Amino acid sequence: MQCQIRRAIESDAQAISKVVIAALHESNARDYPPEVIAQVEENFCPASILRLMKQRQMYVAVVEQHVVGTASLDQAVVRSVFVSPRHQGRGIGQQLMARLKEAAVSAQLEELRVPSSLTAQSFYAQLGFHKVRDEFHGAERTVIMALSLDA
Repeated sequence: MQCQIRRAIESDAQAISKVVIAALHESNARDYPPEVIAQVEENFCPASILRLMKQRQMYVAVVEQHVVGTASLDQAVVRSVFVSPRHQGRGIGQQLMARLKEAAVSAQLEELRVPSSLTAQSFYAQLGFHKVRDEFHGAERTVIMALSLDA
């Protein structure tokens, strides 16, 4: 399976929204109650994706001309890493993270941070991130994790 990682463009917004929402409902729903999933989902409609594209370095993973994953870099913070449930477990998330790490190193950042979902905590740990602390936003728990980029 050939996967291309590229910068997101405006015409990707609808597809990115679908990937995120599918992942929330199929993957994250195992770790969070329905009200938390619904609250997070509100932040990923196509219009919100377009706004985020202007604020972050947003990337997509494309397989056979279909967007199957996304990840963003907001200065030194990794944001919104999602892979379509049908494509999870195939290294696409790792490829997206490698691209974000390249961008961070190019920007001479010393550390990456990620507010991880409970669902993705082991994924980030496998990439070398370590837990810094837990954060709570109402019923939503995120795990703040960090990765040193020192050579």
